[in-house]
Amino acid sequence: MNHIAQSWKAFLVTAALTLPTMAFAADPAMMKDGMMVDHKGMTLYTFDKDSGGKSMCNDDCAKNWPPMMAPAGATAAGKWSVIKRDDGTSQYAYDGKPLYTFVKDKKPGDMVGDKMKDVWHVVHESQK
Repeated sequence: MNHIAQSWKAFLVTAALTLPTMAFAADPAMMKDGMMVDHKGMTLYTFDKDSGGKSMCNDDCAKNWPPMMAPAGATAAGKWSVIKRDDGTSQYAYDGKPLYTFVKDKKPGDMVGDKMKDVWHVVHESQK
């Protein structure tokens, strides 16, 4: 009986340590310093020309504004959704808006692309 109790205790400790990690991994991005960032800390942007949950940033645009790609099998949860891009790959969207990083942001926290050409915008906490 003692062996079963110890096994059960080990299971509970493992579950307690694993669950916070699983909850963190559920969202593809997070809020930091009032703006949304990916798990590398890079700023995330929306593009005003996107509509209806469809990305209008392809080809050369996507080279400068890399889409926040979703892995195969990624699913929607809460305000998060997964959209299909023109090339058939999947991209994360938040509140129906596809998300991107900016090639000129070199380190976490950079937001060089904010208000670029009045169509690119940092996702701020107030939008969450």
